[in-house]
Amino acid sequence: MGNVASALTLQTEETALIEELRAGSEEAFAWLIARYHQPIYSLLARTVRDRADAADLTQEVFIKVFRGVGGFHGESSLRTWIYRIALREASNQRRWWARHKQNEIGIEQEISESESGAAVRLKDLLIDPGESPFDAAAQAETRERVERALEQVPEPYRTTLILRDIEGFVYEEVAEMQGVNLGTVKSRIVRGRACLKAILSHLQDGQHPAAMRVLDVPAAEEAR
Repeated sequence: MGNVASALTLQTEETALIEELRAGSEEAFAWLIARYHQPIYSLLARTVRDRADAADLTQEVFIKVFRGVGGFHGESSLRTWIYRIALREASNQRRWWARHKQNEIGIEQEISESESGAAVRLKDLLIDPGESPFDAAAQAETRERVERALEQVPEPYRTTLILRDIEGFVYEEVAEMQGVNLGTVKSRIVRGRACLKAILSHLQDGQHPAAMRVLDVPAAEEAR
């Protein structure tokens, strides 16, 4: 009964929060941002691979939450709804990047000259955004290896692993966010973990990771 009572309390609290958000409560939005800003940023930083883009997308997510909360009718939890918006923004960003990648500027490329006439490279102008709390708390060497390996895991397996194994969502929530059935999520988790394990093994041995070999089964064979 304790679990049921706790669940009912959480549901009641969320309903009250949603009503305040719909009413335009600044305090409610401030609480929402304080609660979800870092988790959403961490998710986006891992899925779009660029922290500057992740920071911009995080702001865009909360703008969309602000504008769209009036149309949110509780079909899912508020948390799931926010993460679904974030995943959609990340997907849009990846598609944009794929279309415009040919126009990217290399970090070593000279883009101007200083007053002394010396070449200025793009990397000289970049600002280190610093580490996130997760980065600071984790053991640096292990975290760096895992994060590097995670970047090699192809989509949609990478995002599925992030949602389940890092963000801690249950399978049903992951399925709802990605718009697939439960079997597909479980399949992606199994194959994604196998892929990550293989990449970590290759990195440890100093070899080039062969991520796609683990995922030779055509994506069309996944249950939709």
